[in-house]
Amino acid sequence: MVKKLLTRYLKRRKLLGKNALQQRYLVIDLELTGLDAKQHEIVSVAWVVIDNQCIKMSESQHIINKDVISLEQSPVYHGINDDAVAKGQSLCSILTQLSSHFGDCILVFHNAMLDWGFLKIALKNANITTRPKLILDTLHIEKKRLLNQSSEIKQDDLTLNACRTRYELPSYHCHHALTDAQATAELLLAQCHQISRGKELKVGELT
Repeated sequence: MVKKLLTRYLKRRKLLGKNALQQRYLVIDLELTGLDAKQHEIVSVAWVVIDNQCIKMSESQHIINKDVISLEQSPVYHGINDDAVAKGQSLCSILTQLSSHFGDCILVFHNAMLDWGFLKIALKNANITTRPKLILDTLHIEKKRLLNQSSEIKQDDLTLNACRTRYELPSYHCHHALTDAQATAELLLAQCHQISRGKELKVGELT
């Protein structure tokens, strides 16, 4: 056990010292029925790959969870109805596909506490033990950047759309997992270039 933990620590430490702009990232977004991971459900999962600063939409996925019991407000917020759910895949199948990328990608979320919180429980329930090598959060990166500039952070300053606006990125229609995953991927690249300013950026500077 100690040997396994040490190996994991050394791998993480080595990764943190690598060039952030040359890494492969898996940017993930979830559509949910609510904010409580213990009582609400995952409606769909979307992911977008960034490889060496290139957003590869050809490798993107957006899969609806056919196991969802109650859609709650999803038809209103996400446009997902019972017909779409019927054409979806089991949550176990979705998680198996998602976790197959954990070995070669750094995971990225906007608000990792929320989405990764749901995924951790779902992965555990599906008996999937594959661990991501690192998780980055564009919300955390932006908060850290604003604090370093001594900027006052207001209540809505860290929403995905507000963060994108600061980098003059276009406004997208939110509440769609694939669109939000793409929006988060673009935000991450903008943050990387703003922080690095032409110099080499280490992965550790984004944590």
